[in-house]
Amino acid sequence: MTTTTEQATGQTTPKAAAPELTGTQRLTFAKAINLGLRRALADDPTTLLMGEDIGRLGGVFRVTDGLHAEFGSARVVDTPLAESGIVGTAIGLAMRGYRPVCEIQFDGFIFPAFDQITTQLAKMHYRSRGRLTLPVVIRVPYGGGIGAVEHHSESPEVLFAHTAGLRVVSPSSPAQAYSMIQEAIASPDPVLFFEPKGRYWEKGDVDLDATPADGLDGARVVRPGTDVTLVAYGPTVQTALKAAEAAAAEGTSIEVVDLRAISPLDTATVAESVRRTGRCVVVHEAPVLYGTGGEVAARITEECFFHLQAPVLRVGGFHAPYPVAKIEHDYLPSLDRVLDAVDRALTF
Repeated sequence: MTTTTEQATGQTTPKAAAPELTGTQRLTFAKAINLGLRRALADDPTTLLMGEDIGRLGGVFRVTDGLHAEFGSARVVDTPLAESGIVGTAIGLAMRGYRPVCEIQFDGFIFPAFDQITTQLAKMHYRSRGRLTLPVVIRVPYGGGIGAVEHHSESPEVLFAHTAGLRVVSPSSPAQAYSMIQEAIASPDPVLFFEPKGRYWEKGDVDLDATPADGLDGARVVRPGTDVTLVAYGPTVQTALKAAEAAAAEGTSIEVVDLRAISPLDTATVAESVRRTGRCVVVHEAPVLYGTGGEVAARITEECFFHLQAPVLRVGGFHAPYPVAKIEHDYLPSLDRVLDAVDRALTF
């Protein structure tokens, strides 16, 4: 029952903390983020969550489910439907010593906050000559594969990677999601944390006792190979791994590199792989035109020109608005499209 004080303040008294989860558990992507957020809230009283319906409802994808009941409405804040206001408030809170974590409910809703992110959040540290830091995390469920309506399946990550002053990252597995959300919150820099919502319900092993130590910057070789380097991030890493498995059955050895971050971009890890394989294919859901693949291709051409046995190829979305759900799988990089690019690289 709500007390008089709670009615006056609009805040809910947090319940007793839930039992701490430990050990290695098999969790969905969404649950791994939930537990990473929970740990950050428990460890640092300056951390708070903000977003539309993230409190009592637990978010439209239930990523923040249970956190409002545990930490109260002063730290898990249901906001108005105003993305610019959410990010603007987070900037002010960060300047006052807090670590706000904002949720943009769907990727296509981020554009009302674009000005706040690119002209204020990204530039405040530079503008103050380093005196101010803005440790703001903006969580963005992004990408396709869920059969959603217009504005609910965008991949706008490269628009923010183009802006200096922002870190842009995307985990590809539950284990990464758990550790990287904690590292993003601990970072002194603004972080755009793109969550592949089409992978929210996939499961993986997560060590809940592990101290996050991988950092947000470095790419990882998630499958070694010798014939072709397949570069991916976020939702397309699993597609790349399936392609590598299918190719192996036909005698082709594919090395899969998970970028993890597209800003800053870890060119060294990708280049080291391409020097071994001589070929590179980049896969992402965002449109190929002016996409991350173009930047990777340019850097690899500069770094590995004399090692390349084929041009760097790209597989991604098309230069068109995201289609209706019935045909979205024709738009997204499929296993067949990735394997076709691998075959074309091998024919040179």
